[in-house]
Amino acid sequence: MPIYNLTVNGKSMQVDAEPDTPLLWVLRDELDLVGTKFGCGIGQCGACTVHIDGAATRSCLLQVSSLESAKITTIEGISDDGTHPVQVAWKEHDVPQCGYCQAGQIMTATSFLKNNSTPSESEIRDAMSGNLCRCASYNRIEQAVAAAAKKLS
Repeated sequence: MPIYNLTVNGKSMQVDAEPDTPLLWVLRDELDLVGTKFGCGIGQCGACTVHIDGAATRSCLLQVSSLESAKITTIEGISDDGTHPVQVAWKEHDVPQCGYCQAGQIMTATSFLKNNSTPSESEIRDAMSGNLCRCASYNRIEQAVAAAAKKLS
């Protein structure tokens, strides 16, 4: 198997994987970064969302062989201590119920807010619409994104 040099959460890491291995499984199985979740495996639910060069991307759809020059950020890389404004807003608005989708939701929200620091309600709803929540916490998710936007601006 080939060895790939990846930059994950600001650190250089080497992984030994088949070229078509999805990034999701490299993160979870090879690097023990289990905050990124498996949801559907076809890029539809958002549970596996990470940042690739700052953009929210589904890690289940990315082959490790295509990522050697990319900067990959997982939920573990958002902050060392859970104090990123989006994470704080999530706690303040008591967003998680089962919590399974939350890492992907937070990754989508942080990427979105980096590009739109003063979003409208409809912009938040549109930005977050690709992430599914089995518990239907959508109203609290939208409220937390709006609160985080205020904290970031």
